[in-house]
Amino acid sequence: MLGIYRIVCTTTKDEKKAEEIAKALVEEKLVACTNIFPVRSIYRWEGKICEETEAAIFIKTKKGLVDEVIKTIKELHSYKVPDIISIPIEKGYANFLRWIGESIK
Repeated sequence: MLGIYRIVCTTTKDEKKAEEIAKALVEEKLVACTNIFPVRSIYRWEGKICEETEAAIFIKTKKGLVDEVIKTIKELHSYKVPDIISIPIEKGYANFLRWIGESIK
């Protein structure tokens, strides 16, 4: 069971956009669940240091669906270069991991 699940993370300009992306992913059964929370981001973009308040999304899915999740996020995202990464879940509560698998296609 371990090694087949992933957390995909992204940030958006605001919670409204984060909710739009999260709901689409859950409705399409690409992900089991998402968590949205406010974050403060500091980054370099086009040669300048930027500071922004954004919304971060933690997305739980299977390894085999990550490419489809990334594609959907890119289609809905407002950023030119969205921050989208996939992190392997190495350990976790077995019942929760099983629920992820049962909740998605």
